[in-house]
Amino acid sequence: MRIRDHLSATGVPDFRFRQVISAWKGSAAETFADIQALPPALRSDLSERFGPRLHPLTAVEVQHDGQVEKVLFAAESGARIETVVSHYRAGWDSMCVSSQAGCGLGCTFCATGAVGLVRNLTADEITAQVMHPRWTREGLPRPASVAFMGMGEALANPHVFDALTLLTDAGYAGLAARRITVSTVGFAPNLARLVAEHPQVTVTLSVHSPFPEQRAEIIPLERRYPLAENLDVLDRHVVMTRRKVYLAYLLIAGVNDGDADLAALAGLVRRRSRPELFHVSVIRYNEAAGADPTYRAPNTRQVDGFVHGLRARGIHATRRRQLGTTIDAACGQLHARYL
Repeated sequence: MRIRDHLSATGVPDFRFRQVISAWKGSAAETFADIQALPPALRSDLSERFGPRLHPLTAVEVQHDGQVEKVLFAAESGARIETVVSHYRAGWDSMCVSSQAGCGLGCTFCATGAVGLVRNLTADEITAQVMHPRWTREGLPRPASVAFMGMGEALANPHVFDALTLLTDAGYAGLAARRITVSTVGFAPNLARLVAEHPQVTVTLSVHSPFPEQRAEIIPLERRYPLAENLDVLDRHVVMTRRKVYLAYLLIAGVNDGDADLAALAGLVRRRSRPELFHVSVIRYNEAAGADPTYRAPNTRQVDGFVHGLRARGIHATRRRQLGTTIDAACGQLHARYL
């Protein structure tokens, strides 16, 4: 976006920006000097103003675990983030992008929260994870879907809204809004903004406990923006759009996996205006660096039993398939070597 604004301010024709975007999208160009379609003077000007690199992120390390690839990126400021790509056997890829380096919300199950907030990513840094030439060099297709489930609380970063605009722009990433998921632990004001400005984007709200006091122990933001306030936003959203929303429930053994938790969660969903449009995604807790050391992962029988219990109460629920746990690439595990 900074490049587009600069070119416009200096009177450069619009097609030159489209040439930059074309290089971003369809080639392995790493620097402005690599964009041979641009005049040498313009290449030099862009390099001088924005630095030689075309992308604001540099891939510094890659880890693999079966179908999962985790890339550690370094920003020009030195901040580090991680991006996770899942390669499915059906032939499509899904990408989990970061919105912040670290996170300031302090959720007790999450390695990123243990880091603390380093800084918000810019819209260019967020979209660069999707458009980086590394994927082209590796012969990988652009991801079929993108989820804001990496490092950081997406809705605590105002630049996410510009990133969503870029990702859905037909002239840039060209992703369908319905192929983008934004996950939040409940930043209510910006959740309301999200569903107003991008109503076709899929929303996932982390619940993790139906009880306010317990939820505040797991997600401290509950004390500022209660779950009830966020659910009210989603109630209005599903009534207006008839779009399904997702409630993530991280199952922690001996903490939020009891019969009382199950019954209260089911009751929470049944009280929605359109309960059939609320889907509970049950996630097995993953041990994470810096998380509460007393937390333990439930076994498969416990997770499946919790899902069955929700379904028996008439709630749409599934167990979320998790990949990449051995390389710290699953839910709550990302920390970009800060810990």
